[in-house]
Amino acid sequence: MTRKVLIVVTNHTEIHEGRTTGIWLSEFAEAYIGFANKGYEITVASPLGGIGPIDPGSINDGTTSEILATQTYLKNTLRVDEVSEAEFDAIFLPGGHGTMYDLPRHQPLHDLIARFDQAKKVIAAVCHGPAGLVGVTLADGQPLVSGKRVTAFTDQEEASAKLDKHVPFLLESKLRDLGAVFVAGPKWSSHVEVDGNLITGQNPQSTIAATNAVIAQLG
Repeated sequence: MTRKVLIVVTNHTEIHEGRTTGIWLSEFAEAYIGFANKGYEITVASPLGGIGPIDPGSINDGTTSEILATQTYLKNTLRVDEVSEAEFDAIFLPGGHGTMYDLPRHQPLHDLIARFDQAKKVIAAVCHGPAGLVGVTLADGQPLVSGKRVTAFTDQEEASAKLDKHVPFLLESKLRDLGAVFVAGPKWSSHVEVDGNLITGQNPQSTIAATNAVIAQLG
């Protein structure tokens, strides 16, 4: 049976005046390519649907044609409230600073992720993608991440990127406040945490490892 994965991306485009943001393209692309290579059926959604904007900083002279080609899948995303967890085996949230603005406030996404968890389906997020997890509350009233081993873009990495004073909150600190057991690897190194059906990757360098962890669970 063909596995089906839902990738949810941000629609948000601005950090501050003069500084645009969006999806970090490699995080979307490496996951998309990894799942496609396994023959999985992939659907891309976002809070508003339509175009998934790309952070211009995520494209440079070294960006491969294979990664650039995945931009086509971001041109007409579905709205999150148009999809159901019943259709999918896993949900994957790639990062980019845009996720820090719209995903934590999007209740339909939080409800969808809670249903994925209730169905014991795979929930994965990388870098700033775990911002989409911070608003997720389970049926018992506890945050999804409470007591779970997780990782995400660290406060140190945010300071290194010189955006710690601009983002709405620091993701590592927020996850810790919600009761997560936050595990950080060295800055800018591949690091993934797997706790049951919850898979998180620390930074862009962790996308392939996080994708492979999802594949290992789905088979």
